[in-house]
Amino acid sequence: MFSMTGYGKGVAAKEGLQVTVELKSVNHRFLDVAFKLPRSLQFAEAILREEISRRFSRGHIDVFISVEDTREHRGAELDVKLAAEYLKIAETLKEMGFKDDLGSAALIRVPDIVKAAEPDAGDEELIQTIREAAAAASEALAQMRLSEGERLKDNILGKVSDMEQMALAIRERAPEALKEYREKLTERIREALGEADVDESRILTEAAIYADRVAVDEEITRLFSHMANYREIISGASPMGKKLDFLTQEVNREANTVGSKCSDINITKIVLELKNVIETVREQVQNIE
Repeated sequence: MFSMTGYGKGVAAKEGLQVTVELKSVNHRFLDVAFKLPRSLQFAEAILREEISRRFSRGHIDVFISVEDTREHRGAELDVKLAAEYLKIAETLKEMGFKDDLGSAALIRVPDIVKAAEPDAGDEELIQTIREAAAAASEALAQMRLSEGERLKDNILGKVSDMEQMALAIRERAPEALKEYREKLTERIREALGEADVDESRILTEAAIYADRVAVDEEITRLFSHMANYREIISGASPMGKKLDFLTQEVNREANTVGSKCSDINITKIVLELKNVIETVREQVQNIE
């Protein structure tokens, strides 16, 4: 079982080149990848997306990348258009009477006039290093998500056992509740009729109608079936989050039905406890891949 929350960092280095990729993941209905890349590294988005999509199927993942490149062969580039604009401004200032002291040495110190050549999609060495860093970051994230997922697994299985015990308690309590209803019904009729004979058949009929109305055998059976389904899904392969989410909705529906059918205060208390556990499970499965 994999959680959708985690962090992974990968670093890959070659001579004069170091790439760092960081991945931060939170829960999401689908796989949603957001890139926080500098403009010069936009070409790496496809490489990173490929690696992430290969490893993960759900979660919102923020991707960060930084490159330290001190290789000697990169060279420098002159922004000819920007330099021409500066020269044009210098000519205008000269015509206005200002001293023309703009030379090439001064011009190249202007920000963005001369800058190191940016990496591009043709830099095979850089691309390979990015792939290695992305793979390392993905592996680190996967390990953290697996570790968190195992903790969620143990917790959910514990909650499943709790829900089974509550369903069992409801099943055991239901006949007692029916018996108490029949006794109260008989007592009320005797009080109303006084010394007159009580029609036992009428009491039996009323009790049967009530029993049919509050019967929760089917709902309890389905609850036990759902608990078995939890264990089956959890023991299977990922991704499983959507299956568990749907199953939890079904469990909640059965609990609501039991609560609406039964007026017994003891069953009501159990149903409220059951719904509280279901809500806890629902929050947890939202974070499972």
